[in-house]
Amino acid sequence: MRPIVPPPSYSGSVGFLYFNPFGRILLKLVSARWVSRLAGKFLDSSLSKPLIKRFIKKHHIDMSQFVPEEYNSFNAFFTRKINPALRPFDGDENAVCSPCDGAASVFRVTEEGTFCIKGFDYTVKKLLGDEELAKKFYGGLALILRLTVSDYHRYNYLDDGTAEKSKFIKGKLHTVRPAALEKKRVYTENCREVTLLQTKRLGCVAQVEVGAMFVGRIVNENKPAFSRGEEKGRFEYGGSTIVLLFEKDKVTLDYEFFENTAAKRETKVLCGEKIGLANAETAEA
Repeated sequence: MRPIVPPPSYSGSVGFLYFNPFGRILLKLVSARWVSRLAGKFLDSSLSKPLIKRFIKKHHIDMSQFVPEEYNSFNAFFTRKINPALRPFDGDENAVCSPCDGAASVFRVTEEGTFCIKGFDYTVKKLLGDEELAKKFYGGLALILRLTVSDYHRYNYLDDGTAEKSKFIKGKLHTVRPAALEKKRVYTENCREVTLLQTKRLGCVAQVEVGAMFVGRIVNENKPAFSRGEEKGRFEYGGSTIVLLFEKDKVTLDYEFFENTAAKRETKVLCGEKIGLANAETAEA
């Protein structure tokens, strides 16, 4: 059994912003993109270096896992590279592997193109910003991978393939913590980048990187062709999320994820970890 992510706390600053009437007034300011851009300039500068040691101590980060490097800013540290040997992709080429570290939840997409998270109905059309593209994923699966600030913030391609389409959708920058999901349709309100992947074994996959409060900047390689396990991009400071949409009957994800999601629990996964299988008719011989 995989580890379960501890239940969320609705206290502190996040609880104040999303559950307190005065906090919700402040929320309009802190979720604005210009605030995040301003924060980003500071975190890109050498003035932010003193934050690094405090962050490591607060979040109990084992720096021996990462490639040794001299960090000239907090964002350089936040996007640090891990030792590749610690995040190998599963040896079974037909395995569906997590593209990142994170807390996983899975939802079935209805034949009408909707899925429900914490009482909010999401539409694939709104998430992707493209009605025709959305139809590809009706009846399929939506896999949510939420990265916390202490997670490894680089992510990889799931399979060999080509990228057909990539676009950035402007929006706000709410936190992706569970408290916010109870008050906002975070994944369709936030800034996000949508990439359509034509993969060798998993069919057509839509990968959506969702930015989050206080930067959450998305930096993608945008390669026209890619290999399984190759780095796709990174999130700069802020908790962030990757949403994966799979076509109907193309993949089978481990039942554990459905069971935990139904019980309102998130499941911890690591980049490269096997989380399911390509269906036989999808995988190439």
